[in-house]
Amino acid sequence: MTLKGKILAGLLCCALAGLPMGAEARHHKAEKNTTVVRTERTLPAKDWRQEVIMEKMRAGTPAGAEKSREEAPRAVKRSNTMHRWEVTSKDSGGTLLFSDSPEYVDRPGILYQDTVQGRVRVLYYHLNNTQVPQKVAVVLENANHKEKANTVRVTRGGTAWPSQDYLWVGKTTQTQYFGEARDDLILVMKDKKRLLQSSMDEIVLQPGQLVYGVYDFTADHPVKTSVIMYPANVNPLTFIDRAKVLPRDSVALRGTFQGMDREITSAREYDPERDGNVYVMLADNKLDTYKVGVDATDGAKTVNYGNYGVLYKIAIPVKGESSRVQYYLSPLGGTYAGAVTVRRDHSPRTKLIETPKGRTYFGDQTQPEPEQVSKAREEGLAIFGSNMELADLGRYDNSVPTYFEFSPPGASNLPACLILVPGEK
Repeated sequence: MTLKGKILAGLLCCALAGLPMGAEARHHKAEKNTTVVRTERTLPAKDWRQEVIMEKMRAGTPAGAEKSREEAPRAVKRSNTMHRWEVTSKDSGGTLLFSDSPEYVDRPGILYQDTVQGRVRVLYYHLNNTQVPQKVAVVLENANHKEKANTVRVTRGGTAWPSQDYLWVGKTTQTQYFGEARDDLILVMKDKKRLLQSSMDEIVLQPGQLVYGVYDFTADHPVKTSVIMYPANVNPLTFIDRAKVLPRDSVALRGTFQGMDREITSAREYDPERDGNVYVMLADNKLDTYKVGVDATDGAKTVNYGNYGVLYKIAIPVKGESSRVQYYLSPLGGTYAGAVTVRRDHSPRTKLIETPKGRTYFGDQTQPEPEQVSKAREEGLAIFGSNMELADLGRYDNSVPTYFEFSPPGASNLPACLILVPGEK
C-alpha cells in the first residue's frame, strides 16, 4: 500500500471508531496552567445544523444550497477527505505586547511593561485571584523627555465585562475588537500618565472574575506601556509609581513580540473543481509556528503558546471568475468561542462572523485525536471525523478577492483550521 493509502486507511479506521480530529495546544489549566474553560453548566447536544453541514460537505454541496446530492454539479469532487493546502506566511505590522502571566493574579502590581513606539497591539488576559475587588488597566507614560507631548491614537479594540463565564468573555472581546474601527486620540504630556481607555478605571473585577482586552494603537514617540492590577478604590496613575512587577507564573505567557500581524496566502491558485476539499492549519506550532519574543521585564526569552494577539490576514487566491468557494472554521482542540471578519475586494467594509453563530461556543464534541490522525494531518491528509464541528464562514464567488481576519481567542482551545470546499456555480 502506498503511504497515502496507509494514511487514508488509518484515518478511516479512526473515523469509524468515532475518533475526532483534535488539538496540539489547549488553553487549559490541565496542560498549560492557564484558565480553565468552563462548560460544566450543561453541554448542549450536538447541533443538528452541524449534521446538515457535514452531509453537504461530503456530498460536495455547499451548506444552504437547495440542490440534493444527486443534483450537485458533476465537476465538484465528492470526498470524505481533505488535503492540506500549501500556504506561505509573513509576519508584518508593529509590536505585540502580550500580558497573560501571572494569569491568576493573587496581589496587585504590574503584570507586564515595556516601552514601544509606532504601531502597537496590547492584549491582557487576567483573573482576579484575590479576595477583594480589583481593576485592570493599561497605563501610558510619555517616555520621550525631549517632547512636551506624545500623541497616541487608538484605532481598534474591545473588552468584555468581567465574568466567570470565560468563554463569553473571550467571544465578546473578539466581537468588539473585530467590530467598528476606533479613532480615539490621547495626548500624553511630558512626564505624565494616561489610561489607554478611561473606562478601564470603571470596570471592577470581583474575586474569580476574568477580564480580557485587545487594543491597537499608534504612538508618535516612545511610550511606556504598563498593564496593572490595582485595588478598586485606588487611583491607577498614582498606584503605578509604587507598584512592582509581579513574577511570571510557570507558563510565562507574556512578552513583547515583533510582527503582530501574520499574512497567509498561497503561490498557487485554489481550483475548486480540481483541488476539492482543502484545509489550512492555524496556530498548531507545526505548520503554523508560535511567535518567539522577549519578556521586557527581565530580558528572558518567551514563546507565545497559541499566538494570542496575532492578527491573521488570510487571502487564498482562487482560480476562475465563475468559481464559488464555501469556507468553514473548525476547532480541533476542543471548546472554542470567537469571531472572524470577511472582506470582499479592497473595500474597507468588513462583515463580522461569530464562530460559532447562534450559540456561545462549539467544539465541545471534539476530543483529543489519536497520534496517527494527527500525524496524517501534518503530512497533508485529513478526514471529516464524526465529531468534527464547523462554523460556516459563507460561500463567495471569485468576482473579487476574499479576505479573512482571524485571531486566536482567549479562553478557547487550539489549534483551528480554515477549510475550503467547492461551492456550486
